[in-house]
Amino acid sequence: MKIGKKEFDFTKNHTYVMGILNVTPDSFSDGGKFNQMDAALYHTEEMIQQGADLIDIGGESTRPGYQKISIEEEIERVSSVIEQVHKRFDIPISVDTYKAPVMDAALLAGGDMANDIWGLRYDSFFAKEEEKAVWDCGTMAEIVAKYQVPVCIMHNQKEAFYNDLLEEMIDDLKESVRIGKKAGISTDRMILDPGIGFGKTYEDNLTVLANLNRFHELNLPLLLAASRKSVIGLTLELPVEEREEGTLTTTVLAVQNGWHMVRVHDVEKNARAVKMAEKIFCYRSHLA
Repeated sequence: MKIGKKEFDFTKNHTYVMGILNVTPDSFSDGGKFNQMDAALYHTEEMIQQGADLIDIGGESTRPGYQKISIEEEIERVSSVIEQVHKRFDIPISVDTYKAPVMDAALLAGGDMANDIWGLRYDSFFAKEEEKAVWDCGTMAEIVAKYQVPVCIMHNQKEAFYNDLLEEMIDDLKESVRIGKKAGISTDRMILDPGIGFGKTYEDNLTVLANLNRFHELNLPLLLAASRKSVIGLTLELPVEEREEGTLTTTVLAVQNGWHMVRVHDVEKNARAVKMAEKIFCYRSHLA
């Protein structure tokens, strides 16, 4: 799969590292640390040097209890940063937003991939009756299709209630894929994310992490975004800034289960964990 100018080979046993750049004043993790342009560019360069394969830029926090901002403000936040990152660095840029107008502007500004926390289903959930889209510009799926870029499709639900968690998640992701295909997005441009921390209870999140291998039945590249999430904080009883060891554990789980990408805050430590885990598991396979 080509993202920007870079080719990602998801057929080999390798887990790529996506570095997180939150240009938000209220991010649950970095608390607005990188919402100034100079700081954002410095951190981008730092993550590239530490081994990031692509950068995920978001302009609105999606942490529990987050403060919503206007579309105009989010566009202003992300577009300027995307333009400068695109101008200065040769690294693919993922755009983290569920708002189709923001995605439209961000991809126009130079974004190389869409990252949608509602898995192309926001319009299905929230559009007014007899209307197909929440936004005047069209659905998220239509915007992604217009730019012919890859998309990370995340699982999410309005309520954390399931009769059969894993089975329903698989069905939901299949529905997201169907929506994408109907809009004109080919499956060879899709990546799936199980949505740790979104529309799930603490126990649900642990169940997903314990069953990562199950998602291979979807036959699409898989991304795990568990970095510093509440499931780690609740398990270890630690604040967000002390959840790195727990994050590293989930990264090793991703490698162990043959997942293709992890989305993380601390690129350096997670890239090292990926490298070490891959070397070990390579020898296990060789001797088997």
